Amino acid sequence: MAKAGNGDFWYNLLVMAEEAKEKLLETEEVRQKIEDLKKKVGEMADYIHIDDRRAKLAELEAQQASGDFWNNQSKAKEVIAATNAERAYVVPFTSLTKTVEDAGVMLELAEMEEGEAQQAALKDTLAECAKADEYFGKLRLQSLLGGKFDQCNVFVKLHAGQGGTEACDWVAMLYRMYQRYAESQGWKVEEYDVQPGEEAGYKDVYFRVEGPYAFGMLKAERGIHRLVRISPFDANKRRQTSFASMETVAEINDDIEVEIKDEDLRIDTYRSGGAGGQHVNKTDSAVRLTHLPTGIVVACQKERSQHMNKEKAMNMLKAQLYEYYEDQKKAEMDRFYGAKSENGWGSQIRSYVFCPYTMVKDLRTEYETSDVNGVMDGHLQPFVEAWLQMKAAK
Repeated sequence: MAKAGNGDFWYNLLVMAEEAKEKLLETEEVRQKIEDLKKKVGEMADYIHIDDRRAKLAELEAQQASGDFWNNQSKAKEVIAATNAERAYVVPFTSLTKTVEDAGVMLELAEMEEGEAQQAALKDTLAECAKADEYFGKLRLQSLLGGKFDQCNVFVKLHAGQGGTEACDWVAMLYRMYQRYAESQGWKVEEYDVQPGEEAGYKDVYFRVEGPYAFGMLKAERGIHRLVRISPFDANKRRQTSFASMETVAEINDDIEVEIKDEDLRIDTYRSGGAGGQHVNKTDSAVRLTHLPTGIVVACQKERSQHMNKEKAMNMLKAQLYEYYEDQKKAEMDRFYGAKSENGWGSQIRSYVFCPYTMVKDLRTEYETSDVNGVMDGHLQPFVEAWLQMKAAK
């Protein structure tokens, strides 16, 4: 609007009217935002059965407060895991409810202000609404994790596919990526076994991830991962493509029985790797288990004790056999593993392109980003959520 001659009074009056209109619209916008959040809170409370979860959490916390809680350590760990699973719903829901209530109070206070003070108060209210949206997003993600074993810990195997040394280095890169992702989720990573590549990286990596819903989220990553970059191992600096597979199985509870006959099991021991010097293991403490009927192979060399390594390997084998037999009974071999495919061209679930442009694209959900470095630093949550939403929609 142009300012003309002696019309300053009318000009200023019109400007003040426009500003007042804008403030009114902003106030109504914030009010509508809060109303939408209140509606979401009510729907979420019904969907996740929040009252039942609060009662269950109180019961579990009472068990932990008893004097004989740690007499049975195995049972105690199960109770702690169940407690964490319930808290994963109850805590963000409580935060969501309180934040929405606070936003309502802040809006009432903002309406009592005028001018710049009101604008500042409305901005603070919108910031509170943004916090509520964040809590709601976490709950929405939790609501997608309703599988039988989703809340369990998970065993992960990374395996180098086509690409030679480049593929082994790609496994090392993926291993670091998943370690960073686990760290961002507050999970613990426990390395079980690594098979180094001839020149760099790893042929295979076995590790365990411990934390609430580790299996539920990491199962989204199961499949073939494709890398495109200028190879640091090629003197001619040519662009190369390599592949690596990622497999997951849930760590099941001790009360689930899996029969493993002695005659079906081959046990190999070998000297575990080390950093050299005093850290070299002088005994054959590493253990490799082969289940002959199925061909499933697991290994562990983390502990110095052969007995402890065997126990950890047996837990991993038990988990894999349980899922294998479940697949057989239901004739759905892709229920936990996904359809078996070649670790190479045409089978990838996701492509990571470093050259001639930067892009990470999931071929199942079509989600993509150009921030390839961020993804390699563990920023995987958008990919995980996109896959979970796709599965829920189906």
